Amino acid sequence: MPRERSDPLIVGRVIGDVLEPFNRSIPLRVIYSNREVTNGCELKPSVVVNQPRVEIGGNDLRTFYTLAMVDPDAPSPSDPTLREYLHWLVTDIPATTSTSFGQEIVGYENPRPTVGIHRFIIVLFRQNARQTVYAPGWRENFNTKDFAELYNLGLPVAAVYFNCQRETGSGGRRR
Repeated sequence: MPRERSDPLIVGRVIGDVLEPFNRSIPLRVIYSNREVTNGCELKPSVVVNQPRVEIGGNDLRTFYTLAMVDPDAPSPSDPTLREYLHWLVTDIPATTSTSFGQEIVGYENPRPTVGIHRFIIVLFRQNARQTVYAPGWRENFNTKDFAELYNLGLPVAAVYFNCQRETGSGGRRR
């Protein structure tokens, strides 16, 4: 199918490296400093310092979502020994709202890649009900697929990713 080859989540290896194939069924908007994330866009670390505004669609106010943000390229794309590094985890987000209405399980940690171009994936799952989710003991080697299975979340309902690399030419030499 030609659509599959042009799907940015497949082209960017998000499907395969982090997620199983899924059908997007809920609108998800991620905005950093008035810049909306589109699949594969480039954002500098200075733009992603603060957590983004996340808007979730849907129409059933009794439905809740879980959002995770991971870096599958940590510490470097050529040697991703920390894959996936968990940057953010929010649960119990009501439909039609934003992450500010959810329960932050793991606080936002801004992307600061040091080597190569990293993919930062923001994935949304539909919950079956409100539930207790425990923070993992560490951010390194988080596994989105295993997490979804553990909490019976099924396949994602939306995902978006951006690329980020170390800022060049900013601030002069470090002492």
